[in-house]
Amino acid sequence: MSAAIEDVLALVRPDLQAFAGYSSARSAAVQGEVWLNANESAWANPADAAGGSRRYPEPQPLALREGLAALYGVTPQQLLVGRGSDEAIDLLVRALCVPGRDGVLVTPPVFGMYAVCARLQGAASIEVPLVDAEDGLRADLDAVIDTAKARNAKLVFLCAPSNPAGSDIALDEVERVAVALRGLALVVVDEAYVEYAQRPSATTLLAVNPNLAVLRTLSKAHALAAARIGTLIAAPELIAVLRRCQAPYPVPTPCAELAVQALQPAALARTAEHVTTVIAERERLCAALPALPGVRRVYRSSGNYLLVRFADAQAAFDTLLDAGVVVRDQRAAPQLSDALRISIGSPEENDRVLAALSARRAAA
Repeated sequence: MSAAIEDVLALVRPDLQAFAGYSSARSAAVQGEVWLNANESAWANPADAAGGSRRYPEPQPLALREGLAALYGVTPQQLLVGRGSDEAIDLLVRALCVPGRDGVLVTPPVFGMYAVCARLQGAASIEVPLVDAEDGLRADLDAVIDTAKARNAKLVFLCAPSNPAGSDIALDEVERVAVALRGLALVVVDEAYVEYAQRPSATTLLAVNPNLAVLRTLSKAHALAAARIGTLIAAPELIAVLRRCQAPYPVPTPCAELAVQALQPAALARTAEHVTTVIAERERLCAALPALPGVRRVYRSSGNYLLVRFADAQAAFDTLLDAGVVVRDQRAAPQLSDALRISIGSPEENDRVLAALSARRAAA
């Protein structure tokens, strides 16, 4: 084992470094015709015509792991599949952070689950706010590095593209953070929206930066939010540790089967078409919204959403709701007391947004 990998494994909580975890009935590599080792029913449920649901699923479905590995350009051993990215975030915090000692660094305004998981684990939530600059809400990476070192951050979450800000982080900057924090922290790049950013993934940096991990999901571009398929990609040695900390059967068989079908060439081609449409629609709305009444600022975005500041965000929210359009109220988030986040929908849905906000001018 290389010294770099040893440094990464040293970030794991000392009491979990040799933790064996739970060995489920499906963990053993045995084969047979009559399966009587998991206390399952011998009969199918009447609602399950095929009868497949009476058996526990594979802990890490092989076909799904292989499909995801091919999609992300990594090996199956680098993958941990779980219940959305949320489970991976929670696993990382629980496995690496000693309660009351270690910290989790986040860059608000940002996805709230990082801080939620930190609080549940008794880990300090360390904030390095995004900087509201002329080119958008950007991560201050020098401050991220300095703060992580000064305040004992064990995990550093970089949301790229950032939700809800929409800003991205260049890969050379991601690598700069990973290099600066080598041996001190695991840098986790949350790429839930990377398909819309039109750039290579941070997975391309893993080979030479073992203290880097990447979160991916099928919930956004691949339109499988209800299936809850999220993936953590990292050094195989770290994945093995996290697997031992994971619940026995994280991926239901129907969800895994659906995801495998979504990774077939025809489905991936259709997904790529939809991503292209979203990007075009994002740029259309980004150009049109600033001309509408009450819109103060529209932030450029690398995701499938736009962050918009309004002179009266409540009135804008109500106007859209009256038109049947539900958007995300961001006013409780740091720095965003006048902002809404608008997801990019179909062209027809986006037209509805523009029409509703334009009607405010006519009413005035």
